[in-house]
Amino acid sequence: SQELCSALEQDHEKLQMAKEAVEQRTRELRKEGELLRKNLEQQMCLNRDEKTSCQVGEKKMVFKGLVANKEDVNKLMLTPLIRYPLPGGSALITFEKAEVAQRIIAVKEHMVELSYGEELEELDRCRVRVQAAPVDILLPSVLEIGLTRSNRSILVSDLPSLGISEEALLDKLELFFSKTKNGGGEVESREFLDDSGQVVLTFVQDGVAEPLIERGHIQVLIGKGKYELKISPCMSGDIANLQLQPSRCPRTVLLSGIPDVLGEEPMRDALEIHFQKASRGGGEVDTLAYVPAGRQAVAVFVEDVG
Repeated sequence: SQELCSALEQDHEKLQMAKEAVEQRTRELRKEGELLRKNLEQQMCLNRDEKTSCQVGEKKMVFKGLVANKEDVNKLMLTPLIRYPLPGGSALITFEKAEVAQRIIAVKEHMVELSYGEELEELDRCRVRVQAAPVDILLPSVLEIGLTRSNRSILVSDLPSLGISEEALLDKLELFFSKTKNGGGEVESREFLDDSGQVVLTFVQDGVAEPLIERGHIQVLIGKGKYELKISPCMSGDIANLQLQPSRCPRTVLLSGIPDVLGEEPMRDALEIHFQKASRGGGEVDTLAYVPAGRQAVAVFVEDVG
């Protein structure tokens, strides 16, 4: 009997030491996560109490559209594509309904069950405490762009898909537009615009681009085929005025303080199981992204068309 009591006391001491070590590591992870979160917020120029101002670097942009009315000439439509940094030990969870997200945020702290099972004893259950907070992103509220039309550049679009590299296609375009019989001249530079399928050609001399732009379209011999390409003026723009305002995501919640006690997939499953339970204030989960401690990620927010 004395040996059994001694063994139980030793086991109790070991469990107590292990518990203290886990709690200490959890506190350290929370501090690291909080510091990283603050640093990231500073980098994003996020200030909820004061007027927001950010320095915006140079960015190549392509504006496409159809103007039906004169009143629409000066209107510009922006499609949000926001990149949101996620520190380790955090998760973003988007619910199907906004009211579910607001309930989760209102509670602030949640005890998440990591070991589910009706037959488990109370001592065998494992729980972690996580914090829930809203997600605030910055969206443009005022945008003014000064446009300049280039005198020596043209924008070439409606390019064919020939199964060749971009560099090879640029070579063929330069060869065609460098010939005076095609209405061109010596090409100074050529460039594919990112994600647009369009090419900017800049000529060495003035007076070459304008006649091509006036034609609007031109048939170009590429390989064994002729293709009609569209010629447009090349516009460059500088941002003259940009003002940002915080905007809160109605259906998304930021979970932080998640300790590194499970693998990535089991932890993601445990979080989703917990927060979809109506008995805990949750609801149907649309998406969930989890970043384990020690890693970083970037979440991309797009326009909510649902």
